[in-house]
Amino acid sequence: MPKAWIRERKNEHYYKKAKAENYRSRSTYKLVQVNEKYAFIKLRGVVVDLGAAPGGWIQAARKVVGRHGFVLGVDIKPIEPFPQEYIRTIIGDLTDPGIVEQIMSFLPRKPDAVLSDAAPNITGVWEVDHARQIDLASKALDVTLQILRPGGTFFVKLFQGDLMDEFVQTVKSHFSEVKFVKPAASRAKSSEMYLLAIDLKNNTNE
Repeated sequence: MPKAWIRERKNEHYYKKAKAENYRSRSTYKLVQVNEKYAFIKLRGVVVDLGAAPGGWIQAARKVVGRHGFVLGVDIKPIEPFPQEYIRTIIGDLTDPGIVEQIMSFLPRKPDAVLSDAAPNITGVWEVDHARQIDLASKALDVTLQILRPGGTFFVKLFQGDLMDEFVQTVKSHFSEVKFVKPAASRAKSSEMYLLAIDLKNNTNE
């Protein structure tokens, strides 16, 4: 990894802010900023975070749902546990046919919001990275459509590219309102953006 890139990252505002405020990643602020505007995570809510390692989004969601809510983090890699009893983390693969049953076995009810900040291992070949990201987002959507309550919200990371439009149209067929958002905490030169899908239609996961 280039030393210049590491220096840039460590000097970057949100990286330093996360360290100072004991958040596990700078991406915490992306979710905080979007939820401050759209309020799709609420007090007492149930939230599932797909691709949750190292746990920055879990920390952001926890602060909103409070001790009467519930947050479940899922990743193929172990996530350092949280002390709060209303936070659980599990090792799970979105491609596993049993993942939906595994997730639901930990939840008190169907979630109000499903999040995915999952990203592939970057190769540097844009077409490959974009395709892998869309594949991850599609798997997250498949899981979401099976677990999310009607009226719930899906929030997912995307990379810009040729395959994005088809994915967005698929999401629009299941949700009443779909919009792109780019939080201030996203690096300006990054091609990542987020899709916010609000109000899962009632007949989608029956």
